[in-house]
Amino acid sequence: MHGSTLLLIEVGALLLVLGLLSRLADRFGVSPIPLFLIVGLLIGEGGLIPIEESEEFFAIGSEIGVILLLLMLGLEYTATELVDSMKRSRRAGLIDALLNAVPGAAMALILGWGPVAAVALAGITWISSSGVVAKVLRDLGRLSNRETPTILSILVIEDLAMAFYLPLLSALVIGAGLLAGATALVIAVLVAILILYLALRHGRIVSALFSPHHAESLVLGVLGLTMLVAGIAQQVNVSAAVGAFLVGIAISGQVARSAETVLSPLRDLFAAVFFVFFGIATDPADIVPVLVPAIILAIVTMATKVASGWLAAREAGIALPGRWRTGLTLTPRGEFSIVIAGLAVAAGIEPQLAPLATAYVLITIIGGTVLARVPDSVWFKRQMLARRLPARPTNPSAGGARADGKRTTHTPGGIW
Repeated sequence: MHGSTLLLIEVGALLLVLGLLSRLADRFGVSPIPLFLIVGLLIGEGGLIPIEESEEFFAIGSEIGVILLLLMLGLEYTATELVDSMKRSRRAGLIDALLNAVPGAAMALILGWGPVAAVALAGITWISSSGVVAKVLRDLGRLSNRETPTILSILVIEDLAMAFYLPLLSALVIGAGLLAGATALVIAVLVAILILYLALRHGRIVSALFSPHHAESLVLGVLGLTMLVAGIAQQVNVSAAVGAFLVGIAISGQVARSAETVLSPLRDLFAAVFFVFFGIATDPADIVPVLVPAIILAIVTMATKVASGWLAAREAGIALPGRWRTGLTLTPRGEFSIVIAGLAVAAGIEPQLAPLATAYVLITIIGGTVLARVPDSVWFKRQMLARRLPARPTNPSAGGARADGKRTTHTPGGIW
């Protein structure tokens, strides 16, 4: 069979399966992300039905998926909201780094992998998956919740920190000299600052490039600008996700609203491709020897991520249910963790680091997408209600906080 014909058959069959699984997940009220990951494991190397021609398509599509997820998140917020949220979350970002990086470094040292592997594993356990978190927020309808800006500010702080971390790690794993490592770090930081400055100060000029009333030019223009900025950012070791997010921040007004409408189908398509490719890139046989350390590390660092997210939300003045939603939503790790492991393994640091990272990420993605739904459950709301009742205002018209983090008004019928 001709290569292009087989490519069309494989891609078509997989997209059809993904569509059916997404509908099934929606029917039962669960996230489709774990199902997409399982499909990837089944068709990847070592899977039951390995694909032959379409792996490259899914590899490129997965990168576009992360870019679109972060672009769409950026379109939801203004530059002012982003800056204010990041100012409030600076200390929370530091706590997040300490609580979640230290367990990874400790595990590497316990396994006898050495200091460079410890730096790599620290990064793997530190950074939440922007792509997965963005998908979860959208699936659960939480984009307008009070805690969402706090979640996004932590993600952006983590992604911006990668502008410092990745050049440093690259210099360590290749044994580069001090001058070479410092040069790469300075270039990366300058580019990140430039992108942020353009997004915050000249967003109106960016928006003026596009017409909100012409769908074709809007799709081509916004998508082209986003991928261009993401590519430039990635070239200098700044996260492509950061570049895409800041493009979304820079676009405002009617242009932003129209862009959300026309780009949503593309986001859904390539986001699904991203999660499938993650499974494709994983050989299940490599996971078995490192499964126990991966499970231990996942349990510990999911707990520390919940703690750091909870503290960040408390510092932002968010009510108790929103604090839990913040921590639980941030638990999945993803694209950055795999990139970090790839850098270390390619340099010959520790061969087992890649399968451990893969198992760890899979556990946190599947576990995290399940945990993120816990605050929406009836029993959780009852627990929150029981905690709130002693402090309930005596005035029925007094304002209070709903379980979803938004303000509401007390009535004789209840506080939800």
